[in-house]
Amino acid sequence: MKKNSKYIVLTAAIALCAGSSLPFLAGSSTLNPERDSVKSEVPYCVTSSSVPDKITFAGQAIDLLRYDHRERMDRELMSFTYMHSTTMLMVKRANRYFPVIEPILKANGLPDDFKYLAVIESNLNPLAKSPAGAAGLWQFMPATGREFGLEVNSNIDERYHIEKETKAACKYLKDAYQKYGNWLCVAAAYNAGQGRISTQLQKQMVDQAVDLWLVEETSRYMFRLLAAKEIFNNPQRYGFLLKREHLYPPIPYKEVTVNTSIDDLNEYAKSQGITYAQLRRCQPLAARHFIEEQDRKDIHSLYSYTRGNVLQPAKDRCLQ
Repeated sequence: MKKNSKYIVLTAAIALCAGSSLPFLAGSSTLNPERDSVKSEVPYCVTSSSVPDKITFAGQAIDLLRYDHRERMDRELMSFTYMHSTTMLMVKRANRYFPVIEPILKANGLPDDFKYLAVIESNLNPLAKSPAGAAGLWQFMPATGREFGLEVNSNIDERYHIEKETKAACKYLKDAYQKYGNWLCVAAAYNAGQGRISTQLQKQMVDQAVDLWLVEETSRYMFRLLAAKEIFNNPQRYGFLLKREHLYPPIPYKEVTVNTSIDDLNEYAKSQGITYAQLRRCQPLAARHFIEEQDRKDIHSLYSYTRGNVLQPAKDRCLQ
């Protein structure tokens, strides 16, 4: 029995060795890397971006050597870096909308860095609307929009009017700064509400919103804002390589005063040499195809595109 067992073991070992050699015996005796290796069809490399030691926002320096600050910043930088299409779109759109936002911020005495708040609120999509009902570049809720001077009703929605909604955002931000005296607290309040931020600052006995324990959305919001600034100021460092012609240019337009009813906006758009879709994209009408007589108090002007060269950016932005 022992002798037979030895034969069985030996036979099994020989069979195993032979079996493992079959792929090589059946073909070439040498492995051909070019033929036999699995290769990526797309040259691609995933790396971790470097987190700066510090960053400033509205003149306030944030220490990113502190481990919790650093890891929160790292998460948002990676999120922006590897959400390729979304980040690329935002950088392209910035060339169109920052020239509108920046002078309004300056005229209202607000730090230029708050233009990045619009970036993280709406991805710089002026037609953005959240499931909760917030709308526009600055994502105002209907009631908040009205509180800060925007007209929001069944006829018109000025949350989609870039200049007016930016001015309304300035009012909110300045009001919050009077309470906190700290711009990052103001940014946190824009997301979570002044009541919640004020309560938590007092309860947790800290002065900085970045030091608060908050719900994840607001906790990430502040570092998402900082990461947006970093990415937009150094796009090439994070792998976003754009040529001048890739950026979206400002769209030339003219204002037309409305002093009568318009029965059919489709026909009106055609008479202006544009489409109804173009007309709707560039001004804040409600979802209708006409303007009634009683609406004239609400609709002060219609924007319509002018013809001309719109392929050249007005200014080189996000190109280092």
